[in-house]
Amino acid sequence: MLVTTVAAVTLAACGAGTPSATGNRAAARSSPGSPSSPSSSTTTAPTTTTTTEQPGWSVLSTDAAGIAVDGRSFSLSDGAQVTVARFRAGRVTYDLHIGSQDPPTGQATLGPDAGPSVSAAEQPHLLACFNGGFMASTGSGGVEVGGQVLVPLSNGDASLVIDTSGAARVGVWGQGLPAPGESVASVRQNLAPLVIGGQPSPQIGDVPAWGATLGGGNAVARSALGEDANGDLLYAGSMSAVPADMAQALIDAGATTAMELDINPEWVQLDTAPSPGAPLVTGVPGQNRPANQCQVGWTRDFITVLGTG
Repeated sequence: MLVTTVAAVTLAACGAGTPSATGNRAAARSSPGSPSSPSSSTTTAPTTTTTTEQPGWSVLSTDAAGIAVDGRSFSLSDGAQVTVARFRAGRVTYDLHIGSQDPPTGQATLGPDAGPSVSAAEQPHLLACFNGGFMASTGSGGVEVGGQVLVPLSNGDASLVIDTSGAARVGVWGQGLPAPGESVASVRQNLAPLVIGGQPSPQIGDVPAWGATLGGGNAVARSALGEDANGDLLYAGSMSAVPADMAQALIDAGATTAMELDINPEWVQLDTAPSPGAPLVTGVPGQNRPANQCQVGWTRDFITVLGTG
């Protein structure tokens, strides 16, 4: 059922999990290679605005120029859900922040807009924060921030690329990214593409290929990031999903390309503010961490979304 809403690797996306009997319930939800799809029925939750930009989407953040962030939610066959937030191209900019413990910074010098907490300059413009990718120790992709490579970048890896203007894209490094002459500021890579050309990865049913999970389960907390044909970025988060669920929700939300981000309950994190600088609210039902985690500081990397209007 499609619902319109307003609104660890703890050491496990970085280490092997232990199989458990409960971890196989995802097989009943979605057979390998066959992503589950939301049904056509809809319900509407109360909203804090009188209009929505597009049917099926609810306003999450506005600024002086109008809607900057909107969202929707996809219900899965077992009652779990995937929440999607859409960040409007040209209406927001992005900063990649490095956690206090991961990724490693080596000899790099981080600016205030790349440190483990939201900077004073960002706060008045802050519309959202969301989690980054796997720990560097997993070897799942490279990291660059402020033009400084912290972990070597890998061709063929799915990548979030932020340019020096703050605009961002999701694609495959070495296959159209970076564009010729593009002034790259920051890059966050994580695994192979989850969605490519508007279709799920051919390996979508190979659950272990998408990270080690707590308890060895299939349906766990997961997050992902995609881009649609308009250049909007789409964050997807769920506290119980298989990779196919994440891919299908992003495709149904319009994504033509997508990458998996971090997984497991400690690390799936989306927070949004109704207006720039307003208090953040949690975005993924059941997420573990408080809405102000990126403001008070985080051990892991995250991305801030800033309003331009």
